[in-house]
Amino acid sequence: MKIIYFSIATLLLLSFGSCKKFLDVNQDPNNPTKVQESLILSPVELYTTTQIAAGYPSVTTAYWTQQLALNQESPNIDTYRITPTDVNNTWSFDLYPAIFYNLRTMISNADEKGSTAYSGVGKVLLAYNLAVCTDLWGDIPYSQAFQALNGTKPTYDSQESIYKIIQSTLDDAIIKLSSTSSGKAIGSDDFIYGGNLAAWKKFAYTLKARYYLRLSKAPGYNAATQADLALAALQNGFASNADNALITYAGTAKAENPWYQNTLPGAGGVVLSSTLVNILKANNDPRLPILANPGSGNDYVGRTSGTAAATDPSIYATIGPFYGGYDDNGSGSAAPVFLATYAEALFLKAEATLYKLGAAAATPVYNSAIAAHMDMLKVSASDKATYLAAHATLDPSVPLKTIISEKYIADFLSLEVYNDWRRTGYPALSVVQNAFKPYIPQRFPYPSQEITSNPQPQQSIVTSTKVWWAN
Repeated sequence: MKIIYFSIATLLLLSFGSCKKFLDVNQDPNNPTKVQESLILSPVELYTTTQIAAGYPSVTTAYWTQQLALNQESPNIDTYRITPTDVNNTWSFDLYPAIFYNLRTMISNADEKGSTAYSGVGKVLLAYNLAVCTDLWGDIPYSQAFQALNGTKPTYDSQESIYKIIQSTLDDAIIKLSSTSSGKAIGSDDFIYGGNLAAWKKFAYTLKARYYLRLSKAPGYNAATQADLALAALQNGFASNADNALITYAGTAKAENPWYQNTLPGAGGVVLSSTLVNILKANNDPRLPILANPGSGNDYVGRTSGTAAATDPSIYATIGPFYGGYDDNGSGSAAPVFLATYAEALFLKAEATLYKLGAAAATPVYNSAIAAHMDMLKVSASDKATYLAAHATLDPSVPLKTIISEKYIADFLSLEVYNDWRRTGYPALSVVQNAFKPYIPQRFPYPSQEITSNPQPQQSIVTSTKVWWAN
């Protein structure tokens, strides 16, 4: 994927226009609905990586899963202080108007023109973001959510029904992406795959597998059945690291990787958690110096979340430049943000194989998953071989724990870490010191703006309550 540049000012301009159109009662000639698909796709892709995959949702859940820690005095977000006001932007600005509304507009316009490529790509992005939304909040408005112009106050769809919509949306996307008459071709406006529809299909199939296994422990669902569905999808999913879904940032002003902005000196004290660092150290993991920048003394020290007072941030390890962390030469500013990887696909395959055929059959797939992540990070062949020799087998008593514990490393900074923890209980995490709440939150609270403008029964749910698929 070529390095891209896109002005954040232009991005915000489109978003404000979209938000205004979402709320206006009458047709506004200054905000037409027939915007060219190419003018919608680029900013929506950037919104997805910048505001979602590396934005507030991922930063928050990286604290809760103890990959990151905040070098600030408690209470704060990594000690579970989250309010309805904190999530307003993600719901009321990023997901609903800027992403959902714009994608639905792009898909509708593309369908009218027979532009199956734009329609198919739009549906993949819609499914991805719809899963993020329901995974964070549970029941959400969707089927009635875009009838505000008719004065509708949308009721919430159940999470189970949203997951059915996600899978059917991906099925529709695959059909569109397989069309031989794709209408207008996608090109440089696609920052993820540059218009490569075969790659988008692999992404769609990989997401289907991700969301099938999300329901492996959901009420009324069977792990073996979900595994069958996931394995079938993965046959058409990612086949190598060349298939990874990502956007690489230009690294110039206003086009920097968002993690780089989060870890600039003085940006707020985002450092690595002692939980993650200690796991990597205990395993002699060769990925440690790639995932992390060392602190003072060239040592890797993680911060214990919830420590009462902030300390000198220079002593702590921080995100390494491969994933966008700050470094003195600025290479992290041009790092990619990942939406899905080949390593994740193999971990999904390992888990599904475990459910169907047992630990012995899952072991070689599990090893391939670790190797794929190390290859992505360009770990040396000798270091990779040494690590795999030491971690080649699954714990016979709790094989799923072994798979998810390694996936915790390979999905560094991904929302999937939080989803896996809620779904499987791995890795085992303890409530941090000086916690604002005596539990790790299982969901986001509903936004205050939504509670005020569209009161619904679900909004009274507390953040300690598990989402439907985690029950």
